Amino acid sequence: MNDADPLKIGIAGLGTVGASTLRYLVDENARIAARSGRGLMVTAIVARDRAKDRGVDTSGMRWFDDPVAMAKDDGIDIYIELIGGADGVAKASVEAALSAGKPVITANKALLAHHGAALAKLAEDTPGASLHFEAAVAGGIPAVKALREGLAGNGVTRVSGILNGTCNYILTEMEETGAAFGDVLLDAQKLGYAETDPTADVGGFDAAHKLAIMAAIAFGRQIDFAGVEIEGIEAVSAEDIVAAADMGYRIRLIGMAERTTKGVSQRMRPCLTPTDSPLGAIEGVTNAVMLEGDAIGATVLTGPGAGGGPTASAVLADIVDVARGNTPPTFGIACADLSPAGDGVDTGDEGAFYLRVTLDDRPGTLAEIAAALGEEGVSIHRMRQHDHVGNAAPVTIVTHACELTAITKAKERIAALPASVAPPVSMRIVES
Repeated sequence: MNDADPLKIGIAGLGTVGASTLRYLVDENARIAARSGRGLMVTAIVARDRAKDRGVDTSGMRWFDDPVAMAKDDGIDIYIELIGGADGVAKASVEAALSAGKPVITANKALLAHHGAALAKLAEDTPGASLHFEAAVAGGIPAVKALREGLAGNGVTRVSGILNGTCNYILTEMEETGAAFGDVLLDAQKLGYAETDPTADVGGFDAAHKLAIMAAIAFGRQIDFAGVEIEGIEAVSAEDIVAAADMGYRIRLIGMAERTTKGVSQRMRPCLTPTDSPLGAIEGVTNAVMLEGDAIGATVLTGPGAGGGPTASAVLADIVDVARGNTPPTFGIACADLSPAGDGVDTGDEGAFYLRVTLDDRPGTLAEIAAALGEEGVSIHRMRQHDHVGNAAPVTIVTHACELTAITKAKERIAALPASVAPPVSMRIVES
């Protein structure tokens, strides 16, 4: 390939992101090419429906029915995978393109979370190949570049963030309307913010994929998705939202990966965080990434975490990097220097917790709760009993700092009490 020749691009998948990427590459070609220092030309595409109007003329492009065939084709220089899915044709086509010595650009967080280490090794071992994935983490927010390049001189201590717009929209709407989780989820589905099967979003799995990718870069480790402790927002109630607000907190699904004296921990779960904190202030479908390093301290990046335009922006940034020859190691350092997945994992967690219990309203029940907590070494910082719902008395408790294991055992004790009429709910309190 002559550096004076235009780079020939093949795009697999013309959904929301793929169609937006194609339109920018056609409509804004001169501007993007000028910034790239190379001509850019989309020469090949793969999509299920050839007849669909995508707002751009595709008549001069070669259509493929098989992404793997396009990935191998000598008529493209860069393969862009926007199909999605951890396995199947997405994985096969990326492997084919890397094996053929082509740069690959993908927005596929599930693929990377499950197969990132092997794909990075394939890219590293194959001349001409490289793997780029800015669009796989936080949509239009340049989180990958910030971690891998902008903070390359830092010893990163913690990566945290709000990484799923669907969950943040639901929690924000619950705050503003007082509606229950299920009702807001239905509205989110009608508006297109949530999928028909919302499990990946509300269960925390989508955001956990992104956290695992960022943790790999931050701490020089192979991706360890299996090591992420995941809890979704399904159990968050309107009562929790109100109780948190009364204490000056908001509930957010927060991913946090940090290096401790015991190793590296990775957690994705709903937390209470101060309303005026960088993450507590994030509303609606907006995402936020907080990066903390020994030299910079803390820096926060916010912006749209999904959507055609924002995610296409990240894809285009990777195209420009490839054109400029900016192809750093996939996860910041050579694969041989990455710590193995599962090595040095910290499964502990110490801090203050919010606890909601629902009790049968009878004498002595609060004493039973206090005793159950005390038997596991959990100290109560403050306690509040709320208005009765029939004969049930909701009680919210904020603990002093304790281990997650102690809270978990205390919840088991409380759930077994005759006075407990609903499973206890707990959430970590994150102050920053």
